Amino acid sequence: MTTDLLGTEPTLHFDAEVLAVAPLGESLVRVTFGGPGMRDVTTCGPDQRIKIFLPREPGGSARVPTGEDWYGRYRELPDAERPYMRTYTIRAARAGEIDVDFVRHGDSGPATRWAGAVAPGDQVVIYGPNARFADDGDPARRGADYGAPADATWQVLAGDETALPAIGGIVESLAPGQRAYVFVEVPVAADRQEWRTAGDVTVTWLPRNGAPAGTSAALLAAVREAELPAEPGYAWLAGEAGQVRELRRHLVGERGMDRKRIDFCGYWRYGKSEDAPFEAGQD
Repeated sequence: MTTDLLGTEPTLHFDAEVLAVAPLGESLVRVTFGGPGMRDVTTCGPDQRIKIFLPREPGGSARVPTGEDWYGRYRELPDAERPYMRTYTIRAARAGEIDVDFVRHGDSGPATRWAGAVAPGDQVVIYGPNARFADDGDPARRGADYGAPADATWQVLAGDETALPAIGGIVESLAPGQRAYVFVEVPVAADRQEWRTAGDVTVTWLPRNGAPAGTSAALLAAVREAELPAEPGYAWLAGEAGQVRELRRHLVGERGMDRKRIDFCGYWRYGKSEDAPFEAGQD
């Protein structure tokens, strides 16, 4: 890591070591990252996104350009040398270490292969918020979108298993008595999780039970059928981009919700890897 950037850059590359690995339900695994290179990593919100650079070969190292125009130099690396870059959410943060939950779905891509073989001592590079950077009051600039308005008397939190870490973090951050209606699509019922929260939370779990991710209409149907209060609310939506788009259209077009009271993010696109180029209309 380039040490002279510690006080000036909002996000930095951190050398990270796998400290622990633990299964989480049937489809996820929780990986704890730490080590000397992680002492200045931080989080700006309960849905904090980070980039993780994974080595091309199991047990290998991920060499990532840093500093000015690092991304351009990263893209110029030969395919055989360029680490895989994937976006994940910090599930929990402690001094010098973080937990990240990975979805495992067979051998369908480099991230799930890595998550299926990861062991303590493995090395990655993490691009995330820099604790030494002065807070500029704009967490979205650093990858955290959740921001319920002060007058929101209730919230809708909806997404698939890729949004589960962020949803868990949001639920655990709720103020005492804060109402939240949570809808989570997961591969199987065994992927349900329990959270400790001071909020007034109703959770609807939607197991796909064999249906491929990105093909089920259960999440949209559950939100459509939900009875929501008439008072001002807030929605946080994440997961497969097409499903997130439909959820937002429903809340705005059918519920009359103010667009400004909805934060949304397409974490992935059905049939596309994160390496695939973005196409017009896929917001």
